[in-house]
Amino acid sequence: MNSVAGNTLLQQYMRQIQQFDPLSFEEEQALAHLWKDKQDRRAFHKLMESYLRLVVKVAVSFRGYGLPLDEMIQEGNIGLMQAIARFEPERGFRLSTYAMWWIRASIQEYILNNWSLVKIGTNSVQKKLFFNLRKLRQQLQEANQEHLDDDTVNLIAEELGVKKADVVRMEQRLGGSDQSLNAMVGGDDDGNEWQDWLVEERPNQEVVYSDKQEKMRRRTDLKSALESLDDRERMIFIARRLNEPEQTPTLENLSQQLGVSRERVRQLEVRAFKKVQKFMQETVA
Repeated sequence: MNSVAGNTLLQQYMRQIQQFDPLSFEEEQALAHLWKDKQDRRAFHKLMESYLRLVVKVAVSFRGYGLPLDEMIQEGNIGLMQAIARFEPERGFRLSTYAMWWIRASIQEYILNNWSLVKIGTNSVQKKLFFNLRKLRQQLQEANQEHLDDDTVNLIAEELGVKKADVVRMEQRLGGSDQSLNAMVGGDDDGNEWQDWLVEERPNQEVVYSDKQEKMRRRTDLKSALESLDDRERMIFIARRLNEPEQTPTLENLSQQLGVSRERVRQLEVRAFKKVQKFMQETVA
């Protein structure tokens, strides 16, 4: 669809939704209860229609990201549907208060997934930076300043409650453009592609899988070794050898708990350790 046709359809849609009147609180409550209690689809559609203009209003506020308005409206409508489906009218709030969050979340998710060919990221820190960095940068940065200085980075990080490194990374990401991994470096004839210079930082998956299998085997062997101990030996071994350092009880603690001397607890720990060690060695052999 070309841009002219798209604009025409969007204008028609805008005119069409103007015919839907807003609902009073009482009307909204009645329709919401019909949907929640009886799954009345006519009530659902009536609620949808009454808030389509809200979706457009929210979508328009995100036009600065350069994505098609009609697609953002579609995503916002999906968020509105989710809000209506989950709305609890008995709480006494207007649907608009609840729906606003769902509409914004759906549109933001669409922007994050489509603003760049490379996914920005969807954790809370990245979302917060993506949707607030530009506004804060305009407020704090000098008009002729191209990049953020250290003071501005510190102010933004403090304002958003994030790390300075996260601010710098997002600033670099927003300031760059997508580059093809097949772009040539050093000339078309004798150069290399960008992807040839990329370093794989993730661990080798075969090694990861092998290590995981080895850990699982050792865990199984240790469980079997513990089963070869009597109850008192097992209790002492686990308490003294398998706990975090700050959670490891002293010999005195265990002696009081078991009603034996500290020396006896030490002897039982040593005996249990030797049994486990021998079991593990024989298993490997």
